[in-house]
Amino acid sequence: MQNIIAQAKRFVRDEDGVTAIEYGLIASLIAVAIIVAVTAVGSKLSTLFTTIASDL
Repeated sequence: MQNIIAQAKRFVRDEDGVTAIEYGLIASLIAVAIIVAVTAVGSKLSTLFTTIASDL
């Protein structure tokens, strides 16, 4: 019984899983920001190249 209680206390104090989840959330937010930035730049570049092609 003491062993089960000790393992339960250790499980409650363990924060490795929480840290991994936080890093995962941060990485996903960074990925979303990169996707939004690339999409915005891509559409502007497409417009620029279309303008250049029509001027030529």
